Amino acid sequence: MNRPDFDKLMQEQAEKNAGKRLLLHCCCAPCSSACLERLKDYFKITVLFYNPNIEDGEYERRKQELWRLIEETGWADFIDCDHDESEFYSAVQGFEDAGERSSRCLKCFELRLAKTKKVADENGYDFFTTTLTVSPLKNALAINEIGARLGGEKWLYSDFKKRNGYLRSTELSKQYGLYRQNYCGCKFSKRERDKNNL
Repeated sequence: MNRPDFDKLMQEQAEKNAGKRLLLHCCCAPCSSACLERLKDYFKITVLFYNPNIEDGEYERRKQELWRLIEETGWADFIDCDHDESEFYSAVQGFEDAGERSSRCLKCFELRLAKTKKVADENGYDFFTTTLTVSPLKNALAINEIGARLGGEKWLYSDFKKRNGYLRSTELSKQYGLYRQNYCGCKFSKRERDKNNL
């Protein structure tokens, strides 16, 4: 079976639904930059910063950088969720040592996308999606399967790394002087990064 072209699906959805409201889950400013640039001419976008997986100090740094990008570009509105790391630890309990790109990450994706869907429903958004698919380290198939299962027709398919999306995110990061992190944000990912850099 051929893998779906999620980028093509997104483009078709965007063209057919121009002017609709989109809730975009964002993990950080660099990843968000190229995604917002691609979507801003189609949707009225609100960014949702819900990332209980990210450790305290790192969380605040990423949130401030994302806020600054939005303030400077005017590409979206902003919703900041409460930061409660216990939600993440509960979701990944038993998978702490599973490693990067494992079932632990799938649990984390589901946690954040379920919250995004809930906020989208409560506030009348037409669509929701996430910037996570811009990363070459994230599984776009798994993310889209989770999103479609949770959201049905409200899910906006994506594979933002297509059409040089990740490269564009690095270019925009330089343009806006954005802080670029080198791990996903959770303490398990940081531990694995530090171990591999020994």
